Amino acid sequence: MLLGLVLLPETMGATARADKRPLRYEAPRGAASKPLPSSYKRHEPEKSVLYRVVQENLETLLEDMRERTEHGFGYPRHVEKTFYAFLDCGILQAGFTRVVCPACRFERLVAFSCKRRGPCASCEARRMADTAAHLVDRVLPMIPYRQWVQTLPIPVRLLVARDSQLLSDVLRIFQRRVSAWYRLEARRLGFRPSDVQPASVTAIQLFGGAINLNGAS
Repeated sequence: MLLGLVLLPETMGATARADKRPLRYEAPRGAASKPLPSSYKRHEPEKSVLYRVVQENLETLLEDMRERTEHGFGYPRHVEKTFYAFLDCGILQAGFTRVVCPACRFERLVAFSCKRRGPCASCEARRMADTAAHLVDRVLPMIPYRQWVQTLPIPVRLLVARDSQLLSDVLRIFQRRVSAWYRLEARRLGFRPSDVQPASVTAIQLFGGAINLNGAS
């Protein structure tokens, strides 16, 4: 498990977006208004190897887990829902939006997405990109900041994954110790500790590269 912190040397709320820059979600500028390349094709997740593996083996996996559990419940309900939603993600037969250009009347069908975490790499990547854009454009002030990472021993990772209160306590201790270090450094540089008010953005990772619970990357 990883606890990632971005610590800022002054209060976040007082400085965020102080420069009032216009928000930009294009790279480079004007990219969104350009026509799509002739080679553009709709995302077809049903043709991916991962999709076929899940589609062909999901029912066997769920049934096997029901037989392995003491009361026959199998995986938690939200896990099953996530897998089934993944099989519908990006599939036109599962629902879509009809997008029409008001000028040329060109039409395109956009399939609904599952917006779930876990097996859906497409939705996970979109979530990460949206979060990063929000932090850069609306949260992080235009000043230097530093990333801190804490890695927990495997037995502790398993405990905090099952106990949200314990996870909160570990994170709180981590934040408190890092903030104390900032104040000590401020005093060493001649500042008053009360002038330094560290803030943080936290990312908690409970899995490794193989989506294994006790891994950390």
